[in-house]
Amino acid sequence: MPHKPVRIYGIPMDLGQLRRGVDMGPSAIRYAGLYDKLRKLGYTPLDAGNVTVPQVEQIEDTFDPTVNARYLPQVTQVCQDTYDLIRNTLTAGDYAIFLGGDHSLSIGTVSAVSQMGRVGVLWVDAHADMNTPRTSPSGNIHGMSVAALLGDGPQPLTSIGGYAPKLKPQDVAMVGLRNLDHEEKRRVANIGIRPYTMRDIDELGMYRVAQDILAGFADYDYLHISLDLDGCDPSFAPGVGTPVNGGLTFREAHLLMEMLHDSGKVRTLDVVEVNPVLDEHNRTANVAVDLIASLFGQQII
Repeated sequence: MPHKPVRIYGIPMDLGQLRRGVDMGPSAIRYAGLYDKLRKLGYTPLDAGNVTVPQVEQIEDTFDPTVNARYLPQVTQVCQDTYDLIRNTLTAGDYAIFLGGDHSLSIGTVSAVSQMGRVGVLWVDAHADMNTPRTSPSGNIHGMSVAALLGDGPQPLTSIGGYAPKLKPQDVAMVGLRNLDHEEKRRVANIGIRPYTMRDIDELGMYRVAQDILAGFADYDYLHISLDLDGCDPSFAPGVGTPVNGGLTFREAHLLMEMLHDSGKVRTLDVVEVNPVLDEHNRTANVAVDLIASLFGQQII
């Protein structure tokens, strides 16, 4: 039986936040044995290389607090380049993994895959990433990704690919939430997104939460998973820029990935915020590879 191709894209974006090192995430994940895992599961990795991202040292620091979106032109260009690369190389039904890099890259990846049918997005993250320049306390674009995809944010970001919005609120579910800014709480509670906080997981269990998530996406053509490793508890995934205690346990994260695989709906995946500089012996990249394996069909028996 021929192996199924899965395209791998590296997007070493480190401009959406201020902690250096996340640009090495794609290399760390590749080094952690991603290709061997995929081959054992019946896939053929096809690596598209890395999208070019300018180094911070090459960029004049022209932060404008009235705009409050750090490195906006550069992040926009990388997201547009990411969008163009995916649209030129990926077809509907293909499998693809997008390796980051910080979570601002998802503005490019989701913009591209959202044109391949009716696509639901599951945001696995400690944070909602629903800020805009008006509400962001930092101006870091990785905290604005979902808002931009919903059409709310700086026009250069919302118009990646030439259209907006990319998603409607009902197209998005979030799981693992536990650290939201005040305005984000209000928006997430009222806009129509389906949020599952860590309290929901504590009370209902991951099995029930995953069932609810999949039921909400039953009529969608396929799912895109945007996996921020800070959605996991830092006790086993410490190498992230914005760790928050009380996250998904090792088994909760794997059960979610296993159930998503069983649904047959997942085709594309972001893996973001792995920061080797802050990691311990590449533990977080290894966790990322193990979770990818569960999402792509690895089973206990």
